[in-house]
Amino acid sequence: MKLVVQRVLASAVSVDGFEIARIGSGLMILFGAEKGDTDAAVEWLVEKAANLRIFQDEVGKMNRSCVDIQGEVLVVSQFTLAGDCSRGRRPGFDNAAPPEEAKRLYRLFVDRFMTTGLSVQEGRFAADMKVEIHNDGPVTFILER
Repeated sequence: MKLVVQRVLASAVSVDGFEIARIGSGLMILFGAEKGDTDAAVEWLVEKAANLRIFQDEVGKMNRSCVDIQGEVLVVSQFTLAGDCSRGRRPGFDNAAPPEEAKRLYRLFVDRFMTTGLSVQEGRFAADMKVEIHNDGPVTFILER
């Protein structure tokens, strides 16, 4: 499982020209499921992302988490995170979880994130989405489990 976690000032997602989710300051999380990913990995990644100290404190150090600042969270599924670009010029997706399993893991990830007490929005699984990201910093991390 791979996450791209971005500290944002704001983020939004649209489908078919209609905005379906928008957040203010917080985390934009791109979620990619791979074959063999587990529910335990979901639990670990939710805990890690929610409590990752990447927000500035009063002296400008990254010392606060999304939980600490009561930030918002936008989670968007992105199967291309499972892409393998090591050979040739066309990515391979053999490592991607099958759609049914990826959707289950994505749903579990979003549901578990909601238990953190943060405001959580989400994209639409397997949709052609347009994502607006106002990265703060920029601050971006890749989390894997």
